[in-house]
Amino acid sequence: MRAWIRWVAAHGVVRYGAKKAAQRGDLQAMLVADPATRADPRQVFEQIRAAGPLVKTRMANISVTHRVVHDLLRSDDFRVIEFGAGLPRPLRWIENKTRSKALHPLKPPSLLSVEPPEHTRYRKLVASVFTPRAVARMRVMVQEKADRLLDELTAAGREVDIVDKYCAQLPVAVISTILGVPDGDRQRVLEFGEMAAPSLDIGLSWEQFTRVEDGLERFDTWLAGHLAELRRNPGDDLMSELIRATEDGVGLNDEELRATAGLVLAAGFETTVNLLGSGIRLLLDNPDQLEILQADPSLWPTAVEEMLRLESPVQLTARRAKHDVTVEGVSLAEGELVILVLAGANRDPELFEDPYRFDVTRENAGKHLSFSGGRHYCLGASLAKAETEVGLKTLFDRFPHLRSTGEGIRRDTRVLRGWASLPVDLGQPASTGASR
Repeated sequence: MRAWIRWVAAHGVVRYGAKKAAQRGDLQAMLVADPATRADPRQVFEQIRAAGPLVKTRMANISVTHRVVHDLLRSDDFRVIEFGAGLPRPLRWIENKTRSKALHPLKPPSLLSVEPPEHTRYRKLVASVFTPRAVARMRVMVQEKADRLLDELTAAGREVDIVDKYCAQLPVAVISTILGVPDGDRQRVLEFGEMAAPSLDIGLSWEQFTRVEDGLERFDTWLAGHLAELRRNPGDDLMSELIRATEDGVGLNDEELRATAGLVLAAGFETTVNLLGSGIRLLLDNPDQLEILQADPSLWPTAVEEMLRLESPVQLTARRAKHDVTVEGVSLAEGELVILVLAGANRDPELFEDPYRFDVTRENAGKHLSFSGGRHYCLGASLAKAETEVGLKTLFDRFPHLRSTGEGIRRDTRVLRGWASLPVDLGQPASTGASR
């Protein structure tokens, strides 16, 4: 009963309201409640863009304008939000009183939901571990993992679900090695991540909600045990370093460590799984762009930026006004919510020529906002790009004739965008020597 009450307060009322608002044409509600819009949001993005740089809806305020999204991500007039903060006060009270004790990516002390001074301290400690030099060393390990996984694919047969057999396996192998996860626990961690992925969404169905709650609780329990083991037997992995890290002699307490470690672990593979799958689909749907990359491999870094721009793994984020403020002529009261549609801003024609075209030579592709911005810019951005570049280049070098064998299935999430399944025929592999 407690869980059902929580679902009604946190999701059920929003789900019903968003569905009704979407039927009446509310643009933000359509992004939340209309499956057809989530599958192809282009029409709604352009309706929002035509309505203005910042648009008031029944649910909040929303923007798909690059300059607005860019500026608000960096503005000291706004702060990140905590899950449930946008609910009406009675529902917020119920959600707070009935919430699970498991850690949540949008609840303190998660990096995603705190501001300075707490955010500054947490980020410094994590940044002290994820240094550019450390990420550069990881690139060699990513290549080794990719080669081994593709060896296994070669032996398994030509027709595979590339998301299940490669896009999911590569990031979880990489982040697990980085964070000291035992080989035997990696599949469990992947399952926890998949179960908890919709936790960033609002308006979940009862079935989605119970699966998310179960995933978060199981992940939290597993993580507490993993960190306890690393304290007893520290290794040379980055998670052991994070446990030992201090800032001015002060480290993370147990809850802060679990929240930070959990976010780093989950974010370290969830978004990259989506990016790899989306990148494969883009290249299969645009074979002329794959030919350009095969002719000039130096363009792979630009291609990854373009994949991030066109198929942002994180579609949107939100900020709340810290005080009364005016943005683009729109007056916002203290506490008002602004939905920043990263995916829409990444397709702003004011900055990106022919913005819906996939172009691996696009000179300003790196201007995308897929990794957020300002003090909340993704700490793992460099690693995600390295994994994607190495993972996709190695895949198409090894299997240059890879082709799609079906439509695939998109993930049923709103904030995160990616593929749950992509059936492919690997085709005749290139020789091992030629592919490495």
